[in-house]
This record gives sequence, structure tokens and C-alpha cells, in this order.
Amino acid sequence: MTARTARWESALDSVVVYAQGALCRRLARGTVPPDGRLRVTGLPRSLDPGSLRARVLGSPGVRVVEARVEVEAEPSGPRAPHGLRSEVERLRDRYAAVQARRDRQLTLIEEAGGLHPAPPARPREDAPRRTPVEAWLELADFVDRRLAALQTRLAELEGELLRAGHELAVAEDRLARASGDAPQVHVDTTVCAVLTLAGTGAPGTDTGEDAGSEVELEVEYGVPGAVWVPAYRLAHRQGDDTGRLVLRASVAQRTGEDWNGVRIALATSDLRRRTDLPRLHSVRIGRRQPAPAPSGWREPPAGLADLFAGYAGAGPRPGPPAPAPAAPRPGAAADPVPPLPPPAMPVQPAPQAYGAPPPAMPAPAALAAPAAPAPPGFGGGAPGFAPQVPARPAARRSRSGAPAAPGGLPPGAPAAPPAPVGPPRPSGAELDYRALVLAGPEDQAARRGRLFPGAPSDPVGAEHRRRAEAVAALPLPGHAVRPRESAGSFDHRFDAAARADVPSDGTWHTVTVGEVPLGLRTEYLCVPSVEQTVYATLVLSNATGQALLAGPVEVTVDDEFLLTAALPTLAPGAVSRLGLGPAEGVRVARRTNLHESAAGLRGGTTVLDHRVHVELANRLSRPVTVEVRERVPVTSDADVRIEERADWTAPEAGAGPEHHAPGTRIWRVELPAGGATALEGRFEIRIPAAKALVGGNRRS
Repeated sequence: MTARTARWESALDSVVVYAQGALCRRLARGTVPPDGRLRVTGLPRSLDPGSLRARVLGSPGVRVVEARVEVEAEPSGPRAPHGLRSEVERLRDRYAAVQARRDRQLTLIEEAGGLHPAPPARPREDAPRRTPVEAWLELADFVDRRLAALQTRLAELEGELLRAGHELAVAEDRLARASGDAPQVHVDTTVCAVLTLAGTGAPGTDTGEDAGSEVELEVEYGVPGAVWVPAYRLAHRQGDDTGRLVLRASVAQRTGEDWNGVRIALATSDLRRRTDLPRLHSVRIGRRQPAPAPSGWREPPAGLADLFAGYAGAGPRPGPPAPAPAAPRPGAAADPVPPLPPPAMPVQPAPQAYGAPPPAMPAPAALAAPAAPAPPGFGGGAPGFAPQVPARPAARRSRSGAPAAPGGLPPGAPAAPPAPVGPPRPSGAELDYRALVLAGPEDQAARRGRLFPGAPSDPVGAEHRRRAEAVAALPLPGHAVRPRESAGSFDHRFDAAARADVPSDGTWHTVTVGEVPLGLRTEYLCVPSVEQTVYATLVLSNATGQALLAGPVEVTVDDEFLLTAALPTLAPGAVSRLGLGPAEGVRVARRTNLHESAAGLRGGTTVLDHRVHVELANRLSRPVTVEVRERVPVTSDADVRIEERADWTAPEAGAGPEHHAPGTRIWRVELPAGGATALEGRFEIRIPAAKALVGGNRRS
């Protein structure tokens, strides 16, 4: 790629944030060069090279035939953090100057406070002299006036120092939270997409008649370091059966590029999870078989070993001179014990190249033949690009006369697995041709001139991706739940209604997605047997085709913030109850009465008659619906019978927004404004006279 390759600037247009990671989409526009090759700049360093995709928009005659990622260096221009750094340095100098003036003022105050009258020295023969009182008083007045002025100035300097320290702390915090998009050095490396365009034009050129036309490109790539959690804001007015539920999202990203004015979509799926279907190959019986797919392996050129014969014959390369032994100290005795040689390090096998046979098992020490000495600096034995078939060793016989196992193994040892039939099948790492490295003459003899998977081509980019993934450990906001935990086995996507800005600083930012249709009604709930308090609740029903994920919801009632609660996951059509706290305008009181008697033949049955009396009073200016819950005992003993004599009802299984405990009974009462009512409940427990309830019969 020459320096004259056309360079197109790109702008980030949309981002889809997944449970972890994001898929970014950039747009670039320009004129197609004659050779069809161009560079699209502006890509972040944390880009995943394997996720690059490109296509042409609105021009059916032009298509992208090649797309690859390249890293290049360029000088960094002036950016926002440079101005932030200058501001921090200016505020530091200002803070130091104000602090110096404050310290100077403290010194002046100390000097003024140390003023006191000192009589002059007199000879011993002179009589004592009288000190004028006026001089003492004038000095005291002077010191008081001086200290008052100095203290006033000190108070002003203390306030100025406090303000300067606050401004410096704010600027340092802004610098610490500055976007990761801006580099810290004057020369930074950038990532660009190298594309090759082709079209249907005249023969002999890639683009033909399409060269010189203006086209629009879409470049898509994945980046790590982006997470999101849902959040909600619910606005409700008392007495209304409707409300506004606004879906918001807390988004944090450290991808290395700022998302300014982009369309944001939120998805609950896993970006790294593969979605392609497996290919099932058919099995045919017979002689006629389909042609095998190309494996990407080629035979090495003939005479490859002779190419390095002259290099090997030149001998080893001279190494660095060995350090001279230290001279013994005068008077020191010679060391009678020679130093031990360094321990032998195990030799790691070299990575296997395309089509090489598996390494042979080492022979036992008693049967292993001594290896020929290799030239210094050259190891051997590692398989190379093409398989090398060693000479078959002669069959050995053991002392008992039985032939030994192939390869010099003793009898009874497991034989080596048979070599695979057909051409070798390289792995995915070996088919990444850009990552292959040609072994040079300094390498082992079996590796020279062959291709092997090398180190990552962009270690700096790998480090950027590793740092970006650290945003997944960011502490969650209150009541927040990860999308993968709340979405379950289903995937959902939410598209924001307007463009948003999310800087690359690794902190949470709130993005408004849109308003969600929601069914809502207000109900009051009380369990007077546990607590004689009525609670206001909102019954929410999801009227959309998508699930509402679990997350925090800020509840506003009559334009006043009430509380922040945890909203559970609501599937389409599901119903849930959200508590709003005690309702002071609705009162409840409960009284119970127990009467124990005997019944049956000769009084063989004990009857425990329980009566429950509940009173409700509505002091609000609107009618309310109150749900009162009681609980009757349940039993699995055939000798115990429970008979109910009340107008309450048992909740239907799966009909309510929550699960009810066994024995739950419900009253639903409509109370008008200022109205009151009384509820009566009764149930009898019949047990044999020889038995008693656990804990005593006489209880509420």
C-alpha cells in the first residue's frame, strides 16, 4: 500500500451496546480512486480485528472485495485533555501562590504578636527609672490595630485558598475522568481499515467506469469495554389509572473513542456468542465420493533444505565474550568445592506446522541411540511446514527373542496412533495467513523456510482491549441487575429515540431510550394480622411485546419524587406490584375472639371458634380499593377439620401479580371518599378432645 492511497475520514453513526461489548457502525463518503484502494481512518485501538465488516451503500455497481485492519502511527493533534492538563497546571500554580501569601500573612501575624516593650539596659550604679504608662498603652493599641488588620487579610486569604483548592480538585477530577480517546503522548498509533473496491466496468481495471464516482461506505466493527444496565422513571398522579414509564439506561464504556451524537441501541444478547448453525456433512457409501474441500496446505518447495546449506556450513555465529573470572581477594582461601553446573531446562517442543506428523515418543534411555552433535545455535527435531517421513528403523528383538514394538518401544507398550489419512488439516490459527511468520536461518534446522503461527501482530491493541474489558468490573448502581441475568433465555433489543453522547471515561452515564406503554392502577394492601398499616401499591402490567428488564425505578407522584424501588422483570403481559409506602389516609383496625367448646358424641371433639373483625376507614378525597389479607390454618391430618364461615375468597393460582402462601384469604373492598366499613371473618378448627394445637389452643 503506497503513501498515495486515498484516505477517507469516517464518522461514528450508531452503536449497539450488548451485555458486554458493542458493535459500532461508521460512515465514510468519498470518490472511488482509479485503483479502488483506500483507507478509512478513525477506528479505535481496542477494535477486534476479526470483526471488521464493510459494504457500499446506495451503489449497486460497486462492492467491497477486500477489508483488513492496519495500524499506523501519526502525530496527535491538540485535543481536550491537553487543555485540561494546562488548566490543572495553571490552578496548581495559583494554589501555590495563594498558599505562599497565606503563609506570609501568618508570619506577619506572628511577628506582630511578638511585639512587647523592652526597657533599655542601664548601668548598675544608676537608680531605676520610671516607665511612662502612655508608651505602654500606645504600643498595645498599635499591636491590636496591626493584628486586627492582619487577621482580616488572613481570613480573605483563607477563603481564597479554599476556593482555589476546590477549583484545583475539580480540575484534577475532570482530568482523571478525561476520555480515553485522547492519547497521553504526542505520537500515537491509530487503526484504519484498508478496503479494496471493485465494480462492473471496463476490463483491465478494478472499478472501470465506477472510478471517480462518489460512494458511501459503511464500516462495522466490534469493540470490548462497553456495558449497560436498565433503569426507569415512573411518573404517576394520585387518582389516575395511567402513568408514564420512561426507559433509561446506565451506559459505561472505555472503548477508546467518544460516542458523540450517535444512535444507541441496547441489546441483552452476548456479542461473543456464535450464532451460525453447524454444517452437517453427509456420509456416502460407495466409490464415488465428493471432492474434498481444500485444506489450505501446500507441499514445501523442492530443495528447501539445501537453501540453508551454506549458512550452516559457515559455522556458529560468534557470541558475546564471556566475563572474566573475578580475582580472589587477598587472604581469601580458595574454594575447594567447584560450582555446580546450572540445571538442565526441559526443552519445550516447537509448535507444529501445517501437515507435520505428531512428534514421536521418546525412546527409553537404554535403547535410545546417541544423537549426532548439531551445530551450536541450531536445535533440531521440530516438525516444519511439510511432513517429513523419517526412515523406518530396523525391527529390534528383545532378550526373549520377541520382536520389539515399532519405534524401539519395549513389548507391551502402547503403539503410536496411526497417521491421519489424506492431506493435513491446519487449525484456525495456522490458516490466519497474516499471523504466520517465516522461520529464518537462525531457527532450528527443521523450521527454516517454513511458516509458523507467530506472536500477535498488534500487542498494543491487545493491551488496549484488555484494559477496555476492565469496565465489566464496574460497581453497579443501586437495584441494578445485569441484562443477561434479568433477560433469562430470551434476547431483546431497545432502540433509543434520540441520539446521545457517551464519553469513553469508564463511568456510568444515563441515556434516555424512550417511553414504554404501561398499564397501571393504584391499590391499597394491608395484612392486619401482621401490621395494622395500609400500604399504597401500584399494579403494573406490561402491555408491550418486549420484556421490561429488572432495574431501579424512580417513582414520582404528583410531580414530587417519592422513592427509588426495584422493578422486577416483566415479561410481555405480566403483572407486578410496586410498593409506595404507608398510606396515612387509610386506616385499619383488627380484633379477634376465640371461643373453645366441646361437640360430638360424649364431647369427643374440641371446637375452636375463631372470629376476626376488621374495620377500614378512608380519609382520602377519592375512592380507593383496599385488599385485606388474612390467613386460615391448613392441615394434612385426617383427624383435624377446618371449616370456614366468611365471605372472603381464596386467591386463584397464577392470577395475581405475586405468589400467595397456602391458606391465604382475601377481601377486596371499594371504599368511597370518607367512607368506612367492617369485615367479619370466622373459621372453626375441630380436633379430637385428646389432642391440642402446638403452642396451645387459646391463641389468635
